[in-house]
Amino acid sequence: MKKHLKGNVYWVGKIDWELKKFHGEEYSTHKGSSYNSYVIQEEKTVLVDTVWLPFAKEFVDNLEAEGILGKLDAIVQNHGEVDHSGALPELLRRRPGLPVYCTANAVKSLKGQYHEDWNFKVVKTGDELDLGNGKKLVFVEARMLHWPDSMFSYLAGEAILFSNDAFGQHYATELLFNDLVDQDELYEECIKYYANILTPFSPLVIAKINEVVGFNLPVDMIATSHGVIWRKDPLQIVTKYAEWAKDYQEDRITILYDSMWGGTRKLAEGIAKGIVEASPTTDVRLHSVGKSDKNDAITDVFRSRAILVGSPTIGAGILSAVAGILEEIKGLKFKGKKAGVFGCYGWSGEGNKVLAENLKAGGFELVGEGLKNLWNPDEAGYAAAVEFGKKIAKA
Repeated sequence: MKKHLKGNVYWVGKIDWELKKFHGEEYSTHKGSSYNSYVIQEEKTVLVDTVWLPFAKEFVDNLEAEGILGKLDAIVQNHGEVDHSGALPELLRRRPGLPVYCTANAVKSLKGQYHEDWNFKVVKTGDELDLGNGKKLVFVEARMLHWPDSMFSYLAGEAILFSNDAFGQHYATELLFNDLVDQDELYEECIKYYANILTPFSPLVIAKINEVVGFNLPVDMIATSHGVIWRKDPLQIVTKYAEWAKDYQEDRITILYDSMWGGTRKLAEGIAKGIVEASPTTDVRLHSVGKSDKNDAITDVFRSRAILVGSPTIGAGILSAVAGILEEIKGLKFKGKKAGVFGCYGWSGEGNKVLAENLKAGGFELVGEGLKNLWNPDEAGYAAAVEFGKKIAKA
């Protein structure tokens, strides 16, 4: 179980190959995940984070089998969410009284979830925990990366940044380190993680990166809470975060739609054809949102310079799958992106208006009045969709 990182630092977490959904049913994890926990064994033995609740007993049993449990002097809890703190009740049942170092907000979170008044040691940015042998942990609050209770812990003497959720990804691998895994897979999971979780906090991401860089601390390794540990050029992921946080976009246009009887789907396909005819280098992605994975769709939205959203009118509104993903998109607070709307209707035709209102509320700049088609599109309707796609590409 125990895997060596550097010096007297070891990974003692859990790889979850079977995980397919996270945050309830909210986030898809096609590649599984890991719950990374670390032990530092200097004059003091300190555990950094634990694992998700379903693996609590297995985790603590493993710590005991490795001879770690009885030697622990402290726990550092960088974030109170249950995928990192889930083993605390079992661990502290077997080692009562161990100090738990965390932020003031993490105390609120942990008490609220587990209803226990453990031996909390509240820390803030700049506070230190001396481990002996010339090593110490320095704490840095990282509010809203991605909870108000989050913090980083920096191991001076080894130059390891324990970053918790920041810089991680849901990616199960026994290989542990970033330089050993498929780089395309790795970065697909990294950008998906950022797009779906951290996008609303992009201004705070930039501020925190600037703050940490301003400390002028060497960083030889970034030990995250999910996925790989960054040991080869570890700051590459920090550079990517800085890029993604600045209203990121590629030459990509994403089309999100749902269709009752195929009419709106035909419009979506015609629009895609028109975009490519007008701009052959543009990467066009279509998502039938009632069937597509919503997190993959949102990742494409994050990477796009513009999106198009389509729905037939139903009950003076739009289809529920489209309404649902628009609600998520609004919450992610995208900036600097354009949008257009389209859809079929039979009677009243309010769908486009509802789509436009939602997109404006989500911070998108609307292009044109949109495309409406009465009933099922014929050849002329399809041709109009192609022309609409060309106009969008040029806009």
